[in-house]
Parts: sequence; C-alpha cells; structure tokens
Amino acid sequence: MAPQRIVIENCAVATVDAHDTEYASGHVILAGDRIESVGEGRAPGGLDGVVRRIDATGHLVTPGLVNTHHHFYQWITRGLATDHNLFDWLVALYPTWARIDEDMVHAAAQGSLAMMARGGVTLAMDHHYVYPRGSGDLTGAIIRAAHETGVRFTLARGSMDRGESDGGLPPDFAVESIDDALAATEAAIDEHHDASFDAMTQVAVAPCSPFSVTTELLRQGAELARRKGVRLHTHGSETVEEEKFCHELFGMGPTDYFESTGWLGQDVWMAHCVHMNDSDIAAFARTGTGVAHCPSSNARLAAGIARVPDMLAAGVPVGLGVDGTASNESGELHTELRNALLVNRLGPHREAALTARQALRLGTYGGAQVLGRAQQTGSLEPGKLADLVLWKLDTLAHASIADPVAALVLGAAAPVTASFVGGRQIVADGRLLHVDEDAVARSTREQAQRLARIAARA
Repeated sequence: MAPQRIVIENCAVATVDAHDTEYASGHVILAGDRIESVGEGRAPGGLDGVVRRIDATGHLVTPGLVNTHHHFYQWITRGLATDHNLFDWLVALYPTWARIDEDMVHAAAQGSLAMMARGGVTLAMDHHYVYPRGSGDLTGAIIRAAHETGVRFTLARGSMDRGESDGGLPPDFAVESIDDALAATEAAIDEHHDASFDAMTQVAVAPCSPFSVTTELLRQGAELARRKGVRLHTHGSETVEEEKFCHELFGMGPTDYFESTGWLGQDVWMAHCVHMNDSDIAAFARTGTGVAHCPSSNARLAAGIARVPDMLAAGVPVGLGVDGTASNESGELHTELRNALLVNRLGPHREAALTARQALRLGTYGGAQVLGRAQQTGSLEPGKLADLVLWKLDTLAHASIADPVAALVLGAAAPVTASFVGGRQIVADGRLLHVDEDAVARSTREQAQRLARIAARA
C-alpha cells in the first residue's frame, strides 16, 4: 500500500543540505513521516496516495527550526530584573524560581512551546534544573506540554547541588543532593528517552553550571550519561564573572575545568560559550563539543558577543538557542536568525562575520547537529523526517526582497503558513492546531500571578 503523500510545490526551497542546494521554484513531497523527494519545478505527476496538494506560491520552504537551549519555566517570570548582569539577575530571581510547582511549570512550558512552534520551531529542548522539594512531577509536566503542542523534544534534565552555603548562587532550599539528582535523572531517562530514528522525546543529562553544581555531580553526571547512551548539556563560559569564579574555585578556566571532569566530547553541547579564547575553541573543535549560541539573551544580560565565526571556522558544531524567557522575553527562535547575524557583525569580523545562509544553517542543521539528530532532521533531504516550515514572503513585509533567504533572516519575522513535524501539521496560518493559544495565555498569566504572590509572601 502506497504511503499517504503531501505535495508542496510552486515555492522557493532552501534545503540546507551539505551543498546548500536551493530552488527558486521547487517542490517537496512528504510520504508518511518522511521527506520523499525535493526538487526543482513542479512535483512529478502520477503519484499514488496523494491526500493533499499545497500551492505554496509566495513561500519559502525550509527545514524546521531547532532550538538548542531554553528554560521553559521562566515564561512566568518575564520582565523582571531587566537591568542586571547574569550573577545579579540569578540572585534576584532564584528565590522566586525556587517556589515553582507542577501546575506553574506545565503552564510555562505550554507558553514557551507555543511561542516557538508558531514561529517555526519543530525540534525544541528545555534545560530544566529547578526541582524544589514537594513541587510535583515537573519532568512529566514539561514532556506532557511538548506532546500536546506536537513538537519534537529533548528534555535536558538539569540539577543543582551547590547552594549558597557551599559558595554557589542558588538558595540552599532550591538544590538537590547528588544522589537525589542522579537518581531522578536516571529515572527520567528510563521513563522518557526514546533512541529511535523518529523519536519525539529524548532526555539529556544536564547539571546546571559550574557555579551551581559540585565537581562530583559533573563527574558522576557524565558517567551516567555515557552509561545510558544519552547526551550531556550545561552552561559554559557565559560571563567574565563565571570565568573569574572558575579560576578562584578550581584554579583553571571553564573549558579546562570541564575537560577535567569529562565534559568535552561529541555527545556534549554547552550554552553560550561567550568568553572563549583560541585554546578553548581548539579544544571544542578537537573534541566535537557543541555550542548553543543565544545572541538575544547574551545581549539582554550584557554577557558579550560569542566568537561564532571563529568557532565555525574551527569546525565547532553551533546551533541557536532562545534561552529562558526571563532573559529573552520574546521567546521566539526565528528572531535569533537575524540577531545572530547582526550581533556577530558587531564583533571583529564585521560584515564578514555571518551570511544570511550561515544564520539559517545555525537555526536548522546546526541545531540538529548539536542535539545529536542531524541524521534525522535539520535539512530537507529524502529519507529525513518531514520536519519543515512554509514561510509566507509575499506580503508587505517581504515582497520587495528578491532573495527569499535574505528576506527570512534579515526581514521582519515572517508569518508561518504551515509547520509540519513528522508529516503532521502543527501550525496553520500562524495559529497552533493542537493547543488553544488563548487558553494557554490565560493559564500562563494566572500562574505568573500566583507565583508572584507566593514569592512575595516568602
């Protein structure tokens, strides 16, 4: 029996394959949950099992966007501590974050996922590391929200065990013991991680950062991840304050410290990596360690400009991240394409820093590579998962830009006419198909107000 096919044609196509193949007017054919063919001109006639034909005139089709770093729970603490650097921002917000519970986290995850999905994200991740005692099943709440929205998802099960009394930043009541953190992380892997080609949910091991976890948790976390065959994620080299902290506490910089604990490798990706010297970049390139570049958050917290052009030139895998919406209130990854290009051009490479096509690659294939899923998604190629987006570029905002990729990256945020995950449509005309956006907005507002009241009483 022939698979059910969806035919998309009369559109510009940016495949983001190894050759950056593009078609000014082309087609994409989906067969079940896979891409069957991509090519120039109209789709061939006589196809069996065609259940839908989409005339995508005026659109650009790209791979779905991939978000490589986020903290969903922060959706309900947006707009706070707006003039702080990272350490001051964390100290200001940790006491509030330490009072989240399952209902809050589910609502915040829905809000974060909804905003990303309606903006073209088909593969998302959440680095969740705040697990207050008695807060309920936070891991289950996040994964449930991803399932409801319909995006492919990686949960980076985070942890913190270095509280204020041990020289860390989080309050003591917001951290776990090493044994509890490792046991809960292993349980999340056993219950939720799917290693199959078309997996909708995967789990990574993700102690939070050098200034909120002990060396032993990092070491044992790396051992756990490799024993279970999953990826590793953490924050690294985000600010000058972090670098000073590592030198004072460990006698070395962040990259050397991570290498000493087993935290460099092809199965590792780190968020930010702003303050990297030449030897740090060489170590990442040598080991295949990936980077989640978060330009808006880095600017919001005045962290600095990551050396993305130098990382790419050295062969470091780099993807894009929204980061938590307490440091990037928009919560949209498609705006990060533009911001990555613009922010990096403020650095030493100036106009040669990034091109529009390099920015698109960061947000698609680069992200899939960083999450360990480049064989399955991140580019439009036969046999890959049918994760793709139709961007509408024939309206006032973009119609006079001849180059569709330049229009998408440099122009205003483009409307999403359709977004597919595994051949299943999750967005139509900019609206989510499987989640009530208005209900999510009400829920996030209510839970944000509830959290504010609880934090104020405390």
